[in-house]
Amino acid sequence: MPAHGPDQGSSTPTGDRDRTDGAAGERGPARRSFLTALIAAPTLALATRIGADALAPQPAHAVVPSLPAPADLVDLGDLFIVAGAPTAHLLVLRVETDGIIHFRLPRTEVGQGLTTAVAMLVAEELDAPLDDVRIALEDARPELLFNQLTGSSNSIRSLYGPVRQTAATARARLVAAAARSWDLPARTLTTRDGAVHAPDGRSAPYGSLAEAAADPGLPVLPAAPKPADRHTLVGRPQNRIDARAMVTGRQQYTLDLDVPGAKPCVLRRPPTLGGTVRSVANLAAVRAMPGVLHVVTVRTGVAVVAETFGQALDARAALDVGWGPGPADALSDADIRSRLRAAAPPPLLPPLLTGHVDAEFDFAFVSHAPLETNCAVADVRSDRAEIWSGLKSPIVAKQTIAAELGLPADKVTVHVVQAGGSFGRRLFFDAALEAALVSKACGRPVRLMWTRIDDTRHGRMRPASHHHVRATYALGQVLSFQHRVASAETDFRHGLGEMLTATAASLPAGLGNATFAQTLFLTTVKSPYHFGLTTQSLTEVPTGIPTGSWRSVYSANTRGAEEIVVDELAARLGKDPVAFRREFLKNNAQRAVLDKVAAEGEWGRALPEGCAQGVGFHEEYESRTACLVEIDTRDPEHVRVTKAVIAADVGRPVNPRGLEAQLLGGLTDAISTTLRAGLHIDKGLPLEGSYSQFHYARQRDTPTDVRIFVMPASGEPGGAGELGVPAAVGAIANAYARATGTKPRSFPLDFDVDFTPYPR
Repeated sequence: MPAHGPDQGSSTPTGDRDRTDGAAGERGPARRSFLTALIAAPTLALATRIGADALAPQPAHAVVPSLPAPADLVDLGDLFIVAGAPTAHLLVLRVETDGIIHFRLPRTEVGQGLTTAVAMLVAEELDAPLDDVRIALEDARPELLFNQLTGSSNSIRSLYGPVRQTAATARARLVAAAARSWDLPARTLTTRDGAVHAPDGRSAPYGSLAEAAADPGLPVLPAAPKPADRHTLVGRPQNRIDARAMVTGRQQYTLDLDVPGAKPCVLRRPPTLGGTVRSVANLAAVRAMPGVLHVVTVRTGVAVVAETFGQALDARAALDVGWGPGPADALSDADIRSRLRAAAPPPLLPPLLTGHVDAEFDFAFVSHAPLETNCAVADVRSDRAEIWSGLKSPIVAKQTIAAELGLPADKVTVHVVQAGGSFGRRLFFDAALEAALVSKACGRPVRLMWTRIDDTRHGRMRPASHHHVRATYALGQVLSFQHRVASAETDFRHGLGEMLTATAASLPAGLGNATFAQTLFLTTVKSPYHFGLTTQSLTEVPTGIPTGSWRSVYSANTRGAEEIVVDELAARLGKDPVAFRREFLKNNAQRAVLDKVAAEGEWGRALPEGCAQGVGFHEEYESRTACLVEIDTRDPEHVRVTKAVIAADVGRPVNPRGLEAQLLGGLTDAISTTLRAGLHIDKGLPLEGSYSQFHYARQRDTPTDVRIFVMPASGEPGGAGELGVPAAVGAIANAYARATGTKPRSFPLDFDVDFTPYPR
């Protein structure tokens, strides 16, 4: 790495990418600076807190960044940043005598590559090899308040400044330690390759300076992160730091942990969602089965603890349980669709003096379907408890589990474990709570696993939704765009609601009084087009069905449906879909990604009959993307996307390779849920019970030709984890419409029950 002096670099942030043609601007949070405190430790350990001026400490509450007033300038990520600001000082970095740099990450890794991106930020600021950085997931720490929830594409956005400042301050202290040792001015020293270097050729590895750098009396020059134009690691594609461990089986997930005495546990779950246990007729006989250690009833079913998972599953199957009803027993797909349509009726009369497009859309319930099913390990004693699980909201998990166990929160330790997928599912901590209750009931540690059928049928799901869109036009212009959304109620009891409440005072007028769902909807769903009078509204319908945030939450369906209508508007006005979007998009940054996919994807090229191109656009979390796909519908039994071109502008990408993976994942989610993947609700239970029935895209369903383009870096990072789904939904549906000459209205498009459901 090139040399970097500790007194170099500017704390003045780079201006954010312009949001309107030719107008540059800065976001409020970009002006923050950070103060770093030394933690008492034998080697260098630092914690960073937010401050108004790096040289003038102020109370954290005095410097929480404010939000811009107009509602269309606020997104959910901004709210996360505001809510987490008062506890940003609790990020911890440690340098050991062996030169290894440890950082405790107050988020979780569920496969999105966050640990790699954070390690890159640390290594960049310390001028250290990436291999010298170790990232550990932080245990649940209630003092972090709202700064330990992983979601809404916000982790890098909220951590980018604090992590860099923490590492930059560590670098300054290491340089100061070397300067004192060598009796040289600190400003004459440089850092590279994990060491401090003097002009005369002397060098000292960080490990040799770690103890001296921990001296609280050490005189240290003010530290600032490097300017972006001096980055040598950030912005360059890197492989994941955990890739080798994952592919060789060394990566430890929850059920791999060696917790002494923890025995396998599974639950017999009700035949309908939320059903209750009334009786167990053959309890004694099941307890006498080989290997069975305990059979206990908890709120969600009957738990069996055994010597092996096989024995536990056999005993579970043998249980004769009498079940009580659940809250959704009377509901099936037709009932739900009827309720949703009634909640978002179309306007009574069509416009008389203008042309108009009316469109109604239905989207099915969808499983999160992470590869690793819900699971947890729990060891509950009379006076304390310890839990291990993949958790995106560990603070709420800790507080809830403590209350359920009747223990003080400080007697409950919740360890966050790397998880094998989430897509929003692990915002909830069902397995951790179940494991804790079972462990308490049977008086021993347990290793609880949800089976694939459990996960598919009883897990939380993306709510079904109904959409009505009406757009009016005249003289080549779109005059109004009205979108009414009715959705099965989304459950936000995982900490997000409390976060929104905490930031209510900072919200623009109107948002502060909205419900959690309305606030989330209004801060994530926005039209990127100049379409005259634009209104987007949400009505939520209680169903009793367990729901949760699914990747891209409201935007996947809402913006997906809107992109379909955009194509239909273009056709009504006699315009090409790409040219029409270019005309009505709001700024050049948006047009740049659209132009990129149109050029690289050869928009308009000739294709065989039954094949077609489609395009979609989406902007969210200070990022924007366009997607162009080609589809082949010539085999109605196997419609498939054959090619995809994606361009994304996320401000400043930390790891472009990780960004490409996120966009590819969004594309695959869109292919799945647009074409075949959904859940049929039948008398209070999904019919699907496995991957063979929930038709998520297989390898044969995904395009072999995918090209992803990351636009040049500018400003600060935007969000990326959820960005790719909505544009791809629109592109796939539009390609299907062009290839078949139809107007797709119900998703997934191929939604037959082509399997024999598992018994209830």
